[in-house]
Amino acid sequence: MRRLSPSRIYYTHAFWFRLASSIVFTYYMVFQVEVALLTPLQMVLVGTALEVSAFVFEIPTGIVADLYSRRLSVIIGVFITAVGYAIQGVPNFIVIVIGSLLWGLGYTFTSGAHQAWITDEIGVENMGKVFLRSRQFGQAGTLIGIPVSVFLAQFSLGTPIIAGGGLLLLLGFFLIAFMGEENFSPVRPEERGTWREMRRTFSEGITVVRKRPVLQGFLLIGLFVGLYSEGYDRLWTAHLLENFTFPDLFGLDSIAWFGVLRIATIVLSIGFNEMVQRRLDLASIHKSVRMLQWLYTGMIGGLAVFALTSSFPLAVLLMLTFDVCRGLTFPIQETWTNQFIDSKVRATVLSVQSQVDALGQMSGGPVIGSIGNAFGLRAALSLSSAILLPVLPLYQNTLKQDVVVVEGNR
Repeated sequence: MRRLSPSRIYYTHAFWFRLASSIVFTYYMVFQVEVALLTPLQMVLVGTALEVSAFVFEIPTGIVADLYSRRLSVIIGVFITAVGYAIQGVPNFIVIVIGSLLWGLGYTFTSGAHQAWITDEIGVENMGKVFLRSRQFGQAGTLIGIPVSVFLAQFSLGTPIIAGGGLLLLLGFFLIAFMGEENFSPVRPEERGTWREMRRTFSEGITVVRKRPVLQGFLLIGLFVGLYSEGYDRLWTAHLLENFTFPDLFGLDSIAWFGVLRIATIVLSIGFNEMVQRRLDLASIHKSVRMLQWLYTGMIGGLAVFALTSSFPLAVLLMLTFDVCRGLTFPIQETWTNQFIDSKVRATVLSVQSQVDALGQMSGGPVIGSIGNAFGLRAALSLSSAILLPVLPLYQNTLKQDVVVVEGNR
């Protein structure tokens, strides 16, 4: 069967994956609050299960991607994630935790491997625009998925979650049929499966990190991002439901409001993403770092006031600001990071970075959830904002380093 171009595959994957995820997650947290009746600590523990799974499997799956096939790793990850999504539509804490564990395992197969695959297929010099453009395709998928989720939620809040998992299965079959892999050289068959080869690849990845202080800075930043994020991701929905009265707008109830908020977030993100793509020189380390500092400043301030305000319009404005800023950090950081990693260990190093993020989330999540149980959601979200503060000086420190882009990644 005829293969599609790598960039078209990457864009299709971004659109389809986000479409399915949007259908799942538009009411995912509302489902946990109002149907599964989870407490703040239980909601965070669901996320902790995801991160424990990611932490345990991130390095082995990253090494597999570097030794065997990045294409195969991505396809396996999509299928496992689909199952993990679908079973979380059952309103039972244990079942939701199991689904979250599978989701984390599936994520580790795609994390690092997908970015490494596209970078090798199209070249580092082209990846910045592809990462940003793929994010726009993903945002379009998310936008389309919201009304689909709203429609399916009329049957039950669990229906969109199960349907989204089923749609993701179809993406796996699409990738089997059309995804190629032309520029990856796997380890020779006689060397595959040996622990010595896996240890060697992992050791080479760690050596790259040790030799490049800028990568060490990335890992430390990733740790703090992980520490704060689980609190926000798991508790912002409960915060709006419990601490605010939703105004009457065209007869919308609180459930429909979440669909409106997600649409607003995506529309704003698409516009700002296009602005950054047109105006930001991603090849400039200095400009990229400055942009990241501004974005994280907006996130820290926005989250702090979001946690404390009693005004619904202000809370919505700050939440939108936070989500737009956060969304822009990912493609900028991805583009910047890939410039400092050798191709043969790229998936492994990116997996190390994801594992550090998972470590932060599994460490910070239960603490923030316990604070939410004991002192309320406002206190928990305020703590999340405070945890993110060290990111700003860490980015500033990277500007003082004499960073060198890996030869061939220019």
